[in-house]
Amino acid sequence: MPPYTIVYFPTRGRCEALRMLLADQDQSWKEEVVTKESWLQGPLKASCLYGQLPKFQDGDLTLYQSNAILRHLGRSFGLYGTDEREAALVDMVNDGLEDLRRRCGHLIHHKREEDKAQYVRELPAHLKPFETLLSQNQGGQAFIVGDQISFADYNLLDLLLNHQVLVPGCLDPFPLLSAYVARLSARPKLKAFLASPEHVNRPIFGSRKI
Repeated sequence: MPPYTIVYFPTRGRCEALRMLLADQDQSWKEEVVTKESWLQGPLKASCLYGQLPKFQDGDLTLYQSNAILRHLGRSFGLYGTDEREAALVDMVNDGLEDLRRRCGHLIHHKREEDKAQYVRELPAHLKPFETLLSQNQGGQAFIVGDQISFADYNLLDLLLNHQVLVPGCLDPFPLLSAYVARLSARPKLKAFLASPEHVNRPIFGSRKI
């Protein structure tokens, strides 16, 4: 029995970065897929600490909140920088990614065309900080912080891959981010995961085909 269980909806959503991390670290996990119908019935939602998913099991440890789960796995697998300075930078990056993820979620769930157009116009300004961070770390040839992969890298990769689908060409003005996506996606275990039917057939958000 795998030590890890992800309880979530049949989407990438807030769990694909977790899955990328586990796959790249050669870990197995169990998926408990929650349908919209079963969620609306109420008992599972009522049992969740904050009334939301994902829920993550690590043995007898139950965690909620996707970023708390990422940080837990970061500590477990040494993916949290090599010292306190790097750990602080990893946290900073991940908090910046949370801001971007929330903006993107707002775009998807509200669906107004004018909101989408504004989001696309503003997206370069929201991506630029990550291009800047890459440029400041070994000329953009390494990871987002330091010379070892961190949990923030998986979160950043997930968001960038999603945006390449949502806003094609969005990385064209950012050569370091474009190269970063290609470089991380070529890591053997990540490459296999990204090519797997489980990943490919899982929509980015909800029941929409993105």
